[in-house]
Amino acid sequence: MGEEKGLLRPHHARLMLLLRLSDVALVVLALILASLTKPIVWTEGHFVAAGVAAAVFWIAAGVNGLYGTWRGVPIRKQVLRVWTTWLSVGAVLLLVAYATKTSSNFSRTVFLTWLVLAPLLLTVARVTLGLTLQEFRQRGWNSRSVAFAGLSPVAERLARTIIETPWSGMRISGFYDDRYAAYTAKKRKLSVRTAAREARMHAVPAEVGAILGDFEQLVSDAKEGKLDIVYISLPLRADERIKALIASLSDTTASVHVVADVFMTGLLQARWTSVGEVPVLAVHETPFMGVDGMLKRAEDIVLGSLILLLISVPMLVIAGLVKLTSKGPVFFRQRRYGLNGEEILVWKFRSMTVSEDGPNVKQATKGDARITPLGAILRRTSLDELPQFINVLTGEMSIVGPRPHAVAHNEFYRSKIHGYMLRHKVKPGITGWAQVNGWRGETDTLDKMEKRIEYDLTYIRQWGLWFDVKIIFRTAFGMLSSKNAY
Repeated sequence: MGEEKGLLRPHHARLMLLLRLSDVALVVLALILASLTKPIVWTEGHFVAAGVAAAVFWIAAGVNGLYGTWRGVPIRKQVLRVWTTWLSVGAVLLLVAYATKTSSNFSRTVFLTWLVLAPLLLTVARVTLGLTLQEFRQRGWNSRSVAFAGLSPVAERLARTIIETPWSGMRISGFYDDRYAAYTAKKRKLSVRTAAREARMHAVPAEVGAILGDFEQLVSDAKEGKLDIVYISLPLRADERIKALIASLSDTTASVHVVADVFMTGLLQARWTSVGEVPVLAVHETPFMGVDGMLKRAEDIVLGSLILLLISVPMLVIAGLVKLTSKGPVFFRQRRYGLNGEEILVWKFRSMTVSEDGPNVKQATKGDARITPLGAILRRTSLDELPQFINVLTGEMSIVGPRPHAVAHNEFYRSKIHGYMLRHKVKPGITGWAQVNGWRGETDTLDKMEKRIEYDLTYIRQWGLWFDVKIIFRTAFGMLSSKNAY
């Protein structure tokens, strides 16, 4: 460790400041280059647009983690974050231009060129920097040796991530576990995998790393300067062992991180936070807290308004057809559970001859006699859901999120599916991750509903603006191919 060439690590904060400034410069440069596509005279509005774009990108990039550490993060994910961030900038610019009625003051050609050119320049800069850092680290500059305390699935997963990201500058030294003595004794007589199983130890493939010893050996190697980073991957129930190991490693210069197995148990939002000075572990929490909640709401307002504007004429046509082809109201409002389990009234075009909203609501099935001929088309193409953009603008729903179920269905399934109500930690959506993966329509078996809930909770855990955009595009291109909606 004493021979480590620490060229980059001590200057991380300065590098990130330079990166922020270069990103802002590239945003402005993109507008200057875009202006060359059509000779224009820069006005005060152009300077204001450049300033607003630079400021919004500076803030949004910080929120999206573009200026955090690059270690262990694939370059492709950094590129996705760049484009996601720039999408939010473009949305803000459009909203400001619309609100101030100044859109006519700008050339559409220049604006569209800017929207494409800016993220391209930012991407080229990011990839160039990433490859440069990779080259430095592969040559030994700023590389750090990594060890794992505890053989567990989470340790193997983290090790594979490090192996797949060589530009992170991390080199895996190996794994340490207190069950090492039992493992080596059994390995003399049995295969590696069988020995690991009988020693009640997670078997790690050789290509991931070697088992070097027990925790005493780990502390010894760390004291000798062989290890730069130690990841403690023990279950939280082993708190005494974790505290003892941390205390022992405090006599070394190794950086110590706790990657508890609790994060592998499928919790909704497993992350550390604090109340005052007291650290607490959030296990069931909404991802839309603070700035993330503001971004999600801004996404719903901007995209929801644009989409509602585009579909206004088709909605008028559908409303007329519903009225002409069957008796009853044009719209049907059904009670559903919204955010935190509060009841909301969801708008839909009426697609049945009945409007059921009582304690027992029968799901639509194939060949259901209650569905009108027009209703069958509307349900198959999801066009009956279009009025729910009204719910989006009123804040009761989101464009993307778990689909809301009838109150009667919620009360039935919440007692049968573990974690069912966790889907209500976010607003229900018009479309969702479950729907674009084929889990929509009739759920005639418990297994089907469990699969839908699995996808809903995956969405909540992995939420990001880019994830929402991906789901919206998959919904738009998959509306006509739905096989499970009746």
